[in-house]
Amino acid sequence: MECTIKDISINYEIIGDGKPIVMLHGYFVDHRLMSASMEPIFKNEDNYKRIYIDLPGMGRSQAKSWITNADIMLDILIEFIDEVIPNENFLLAGESYGGYLSRGLIYKMPNRIDGALLICPVIIAEGKDRNVSNHVVLVEDKDLLSKLTSKDAEDFASMAVVQNEKIYKRYKEEIISGVKLADSKFLKNFQKHGYEFSFNEAMVNEEFNKPTLMLLGRQDSCVGYKDAWNVLEKYPRATFAILDMAGHNLQIEQEDLFNSLVSEWLERVNKS
Repeated sequence: MECTIKDISINYEIIGDGKPIVMLHGYFVDHRLMSASMEPIFKNEDNYKRIYIDLPGMGRSQAKSWITNADIMLDILIEFIDEVIPNENFLLAGESYGGYLSRGLIYKMPNRIDGALLICPVIIAEGKDRNVSNHVVLVEDKDLLSKLTSKDAEDFASMAVVQNEKIYKRYKEEIISGVKLADSKFLKNFQKHGYEFSFNEAMVNEEFNKPTLMLLGRQDSCVGYKDAWNVLEKYPRATFAILDMAGHNLQIEQEDLFNSLVSEWLERVNKS
């Protein structure tokens, strides 16, 4: 599906009917990162409308030179939401930079958001200011790496905390496939000049008192987990889980635990 916002075409996919859930992926990838990890959870759920968007410059959504900062990116998302689900309350799920944008949406329109799922969210936009640990590999698969090209092996090993063929297959299908479609020139320039919001990084005017789940990887060397402690008190209904043997691709490396915790979050949303 396509939605036109100003002069750009935004690609998105809707699966199911019912309570809307807006899904926001991370940087450079596309909506398949979210749909591949979230859809298995909805196999036995038929009352959710899952809305998977490709952010501008990623997947099959266009980029334009006037999209120069995160505030504009956020305005595009708000316009998209108003166009696709006008006047409806919704749930929000965001991963990495999608988690950062999700926190921006909570800041801008908290009364329409009935619950939030934040997966390895960016808390501090500037990478050098994040409190992260060095990358570690807890489960190494030398046989797998030996079968890959040197570049593919290096890229996978630089990110994966747990290495095996199943995780690599998902990494290739759900992450690398999106990266290949990305507008690299636009995204690198955006990251250099406009990645951060102009408003307070706490990004919640008041406490967000709705069911929330924050999932962090104990070995996440990209955004880490320590910075998230500093915003936790703004989310009094949050389950805050730091998963061992999980890096920035937590949803792949800890699939069963991810599915269980997200299912429990949905239960809390339903009870509310």
